[in-house]
Amino acid sequence: MIENFIVELWVLTKDMSPYLLLGFLIAGVLSVVISPVAVERNLGGKGFFPIVKASLFGIPLPLCSCGVIPVATSLYKHGANKSATTSFLISTPQTGVDSILVTYSLLGPIFAIFRPIAALLAGIVGGIAVELADNGSESNVKPTEDTDQSDKSILRRIYEYGFISLPQDIGKPLILGIVIAAMISMVVPDDFFVSYFGNGFMGLIIMMFAGIPIYVCATASVPIALALMIKGLSPGAAFVFLMTGPATNAATISTVWKILGQKTAFIYLAAVSGCSLVAGFFINLFSSEIGSHIHNHDHWMMPVWFQIASSIILLAILVNSLLRLYYPTMFKHEDGVESKEADIILSVSGMTCNHCVNSVTNAISEIKNITDVDVELNSGVAKISGSNVNIDEIVDAITSSGYSAKLVE
Repeated sequence: MIENFIVELWVLTKDMSPYLLLGFLIAGVLSVVISPVAVERNLGGKGFFPIVKASLFGIPLPLCSCGVIPVATSLYKHGANKSATTSFLISTPQTGVDSILVTYSLLGPIFAIFRPIAALLAGIVGGIAVELADNGSESNVKPTEDTDQSDKSILRRIYEYGFISLPQDIGKPLILGIVIAAMISMVVPDDFFVSYFGNGFMGLIIMMFAGIPIYVCATASVPIALALMIKGLSPGAAFVFLMTGPATNAATISTVWKILGQKTAFIYLAAVSGCSLVAGFFINLFSSEIGSHIHNHDHWMMPVWFQIASSIILLAILVNSLLRLYYPTMFKHEDGVESKEADIILSVSGMTCNHCVNSVTNAISEIKNITDVDVELNSGVAKISGSNVNIDEIVDAITSSGYSAKLVE
């Protein structure tokens, strides 16, 4: 059993690695090309087009359901209306360049094409529903100004986001997803799901309720979906899991409730659930053809040596990123970061990824008289320097971004 488990882990890693590395590179490029300020400026105003643009913006961005929350909160605070923010919240966590490429590598071209289309349509449906429910209300907050990032070269910014920050954010759930997929392949009997669910609507319902409360990123959900399909789960039911798992979890729903309101939270959940069931039903209409594409998929006929080399590079990137996350002091000197005496130290709760760190950092930096902010993800500590700073104002800024904070004595 141990040998079979290790083999399953290696096969999944080998098949995913080349596509995942390419996804990291493209994500790094997108982080430079598509600035948050540009997104904010396109998501304000009433009507249909901000909703469509918000959903389109979200498709390539590699943000998980937790990572998208601070980004969406910032958008809403800086000019995006509620309907566009909801559209962005729905479409973004379901896909990303990394997950689309991994979907192609494991599930084939049909899933890889249909997945972003379904995410786009779900985002538009949710955004329109909020627009109608709120009568086209707008945010009254002005967009932020562009910030100068000339202190770092473009290549360094691409590298830091694509091969450090992004692997830090998805590294743990990705590893867990591969492990779960290997365990399913090893433990669950063949045709298990066919015996209980078949290709009927009940399988879609069960996978919807299974996917809504759990946390799984878009990339990590792919090997799990593949393992479930190999054991007899219908392609439509697997697709429901691919939509609801990344797009929703208990933390996301509660944060949407807090930031955008009760009505928007219900619409958000209904849009994701309803669209996933429709998409799953549609997928099952062509289940036999999709299944043959998955089993006969040739991964672009990549040579074995290239897959092995990519796997080794991927593992090195994940180890480096996670070491930087959990042992940041090891890299302080290398990164040119010197520890400074802080005037205020806060303990921040609720941060789950580097986007959360950026959201908290930006919220604090916008306060008058703040001269330096250092937020650590692993410890949850925010070190703040400045003169004549109101601590309550800092705590309120962090709270309004969806987190909680208290002073460290």
